[in-house]
Amino acid sequence: MSIKERLHNILATLPEGVSLVAVSKFHPAERLQEAYDAGQRIFGESRPQEMAAKQAVLPDDIVWTMIGHLQTNKVKMIAPFVSMISSVDSERLTAEIERQAAKCNRTIDILLEVHVADEQTKSGWDYEELRQYLATGSLQRMEHIRVRGVMTIATNTDDERIIRRDFERIRSIYNELKPLFDESFDTLSIGMSDDYPIALEYGSTMVRIGTAIFGAREY
Repeated sequence: MSIKERLHNILATLPEGVSLVAVSKFHPAERLQEAYDAGQRIFGESRPQEMAAKQAVLPDDIVWTMIGHLQTNKVKMIAPFVSMISSVDSERLTAEIERQAAKCNRTIDILLEVHVADEQTKSGWDYEELRQYLATGSLQRMEHIRVRGVMTIATNTDDERIIRRDFERIRSIYNELKPLFDESFDTLSIGMSDDYPIALEYGSTMVRIGTAIFGAREY
């Protein structure tokens, strides 16, 4: 099955208002171009160097989304063009995104990544720490960051009850944080290739799908 066919099959399962991030990390630019030619515009990368290299050779209207853990010293590589950083997990990182976005005279959309999974290896804010940080108001005062919502990665398990527990938790966090921001806080980013149908039941507005579109990754 071609990338175009896989992509259209997935899009057919998504309700209106749910956006698809095509997780293109580790795939060559030619495969991204195939998805682009099939109508896809939002692409997700986890390495700043790889994103910058692809951005240089692919169409200008691609909406580049950073989905992996981002080191503060790499923000400057993508600040001139990245549309969204969906893996914001620390106060230091928000400060650096604000600094680099200001240098570029841009506003960068972000999602707050919250840790709800069982695995300690997964990144993301501890929710209590995030609440304390937001209570200071410093993020809300940043002029070059627009907080669009929250993101999480569910526990890697075949136990659907645990996945549902994680999605229920992040939905509740999204609803708790929403009143702290303006109407642009509208994104609940949950669901990947294996669990996105469940995520849709919990109100996901953005799914991140790679393998089901591009096939196995080429490391």
